[in-house]
Amino acid sequence: MISPASTSSISVSQLQRQVRAQQEEIARLHRLMEKKEAEWEAAKAALFEQFRLAIERQFGPSTEKYRVEQGDLLINEAEVAVDEEEDAATADDANAEETAAESRQPAKRRTRGGRLALPPELPRVEVVHELPEDTRRCAEDGTELKVIGEEISEELHVVPARVEVIRHVRRKYACPACEEGVQIAPPPAKLLPKSNASATLLAYIATAKYQDALPLYRQSQIFARHGAEIPRNTLARWMVQAGQRMAPLIEALRRHLLQAPLIHMDETTLQVNAEPERKASSTSYMWLQRGGPPGQQVVLFDYDASRAGRVPVRLLGDYAGRLVTDGYEGYAEVVRKNGITHAGCWAHARRKFVEAQKVQPRGKTGKADWALNQIRKLYAVEKQARALAPEARQALRDQKSRPLITQLRTWLDKSLTQVLPKSTLGRALHYLEGQWQRLTRFLDDGLIPLDNNPAENAIRPFVVGRKNWLFSHTPSGAQASAAIYSLIETARANGLSPYEYLQFVFETLPALSDDDLDTLLPWQWKETLPV
Repeated sequence: MISPASTSSISVSQLQRQVRAQQEEIARLHRLMEKKEAEWEAAKAALFEQFRLAIERQFGPSTEKYRVEQGDLLINEAEVAVDEEEDAATADDANAEETAAESRQPAKRRTRGGRLALPPELPRVEVVHELPEDTRRCAEDGTELKVIGEEISEELHVVPARVEVIRHVRRKYACPACEEGVQIAPPPAKLLPKSNASATLLAYIATAKYQDALPLYRQSQIFARHGAEIPRNTLARWMVQAGQRMAPLIEALRRHLLQAPLIHMDETTLQVNAEPERKASSTSYMWLQRGGPPGQQVVLFDYDASRAGRVPVRLLGDYAGRLVTDGYEGYAEVVRKNGITHAGCWAHARRKFVEAQKVQPRGKTGKADWALNQIRKLYAVEKQARALAPEARQALRDQKSRPLITQLRTWLDKSLTQVLPKSTLGRALHYLEGQWQRLTRFLDDGLIPLDNNPAENAIRPFVVGRKNWLFSHTPSGAQASAAIYSLIETARANGLSPYEYLQFVFETLPALSDDDLDTLLPWQWKETLPV
């Protein structure tokens, strides 16, 4: 039988356990509330950053130039993970080298409001202005005045476009005696045999649309003002057919590209309205490749409905050299399959820190500023190494860039534990961490550049044009656009006038066999003109 004292003891023990359990539950709830509050605060901060960044994108300057003074960073940055004295010494060395470089090569700046001289290569038409005959005698003694010099001023003059018709007259010959064997001169070779468009007209239309971003409906209106009624659908058909005729030359350029030791790649969106088994609003892609030595650059555009990894596999074939891209993982399959050396883009990493800098409190510096300053130093080294051979460039990087990368890595490891992952700065840090291996590959190979800007610069005209003509109607139209964009941007990359080069290609291609296509490559064309 249990005594009352024992019963009381058990009850107290149970109560104590219940109290402890309730206290633990209350503590757990407090911790959960604190966690939720921290998550809410982080979400609020992330939304506020997104709002500020959206305002900055809408109304702020689009430039990414970094204007914070380096000295301010070294004074105000309180969380540098490396030794401050060593960092200050590195900064002083960089400043001294930049000052010396500036003294050796002063920047050429035009005086504000000054007038540039007219290009000397432009043709000149002289208009001589004479004194009236009755004023060419001395007012004192009547002696005839003599020319002692000239005052010359120049003005820029434009001759408006003139539309004209070229009549090809092919004379027929026959024997007057037997009236047999009528002969006629063969017709001239034409890019589009069944059309009345000359090579010059086709080159003009293509340059206006694909280089100058002038939509075809506006070109149709311009031609109408000059007395030539050319419907927009006719212009579109000409461009599609011209692009299709360029296919053999594009393949010749592709063979040359795939021999390059390094290729840049990028992709951007495109809408194609009438594509089988796809909605008109579906997103397609224009892919870009660029590579080759200076003077033999190739820029190729390729249309594909997909952004999947199979597209780079198709475009690169068995290429096994160096590939520079942004952080998109769609290139991983071809890199793994072909054993490609894959390098990243510091411009993309830098851009994310620029966004983080924009959402900082006004007038304050922080981690984003420090990262941008380190990246600026990397680009300063690349500026010094620009004219060097690959071996010398790599030696300079070992000396100057590698210590900067080591400092940046130490700082990154520390900062990752201090910043919320979903914040703008956190996303910049995690992008840098995820791309680190690709971003640092340039240290071991003097051929690898610091960024993918050559590809971005080549794809920009397409992006600008897309804002005007908005979409392609059919896949064949997108593929034709890719071919013409390829020729135009390849011409520009090699210092040629796109219009002059297209005119040459459109005139020459119809009379060539496939074995002679290499004569149409831009660096084989002798009549090169500066852009």
